[in-house]
Amino acid sequence: MRRKFSAEEKMAIVLEGLRGKKTIAEICREHGISQGQYYKWRDKFLEGAKTALETSGNSSQAAQYQRKIQELEQIIGKQAIVIETLKKTVIHPGGK
Repeated sequence: MRRKFSAEEKMAIVLEGLRGKKTIAEICREHGISQGQYYKWRDKFLEGAKTALETSGNSSQAAQYQRKIQELEQIIGKQAIVIETLKKTVIHPGGK
């Protein structure tokens, strides 16, 4: 029966291999996995790291979203004032 490894376990095994203190064969034997499986995990791990580093520019995208939110909040505020003014003039002419 094959053992299921959590993401954390896979990451720990891959990092152990990347540290280079033991051979990949030793690590695989200790954890009961094939070297092919180790290299698949390693490749996915490194691809994920690459993606994370490439998308680190998301902070500027977050700043753009924040500016857009502020702009929309201002528009909503102005519309609320117009609505209240119209309610007073249409529903209660003369301000009463």
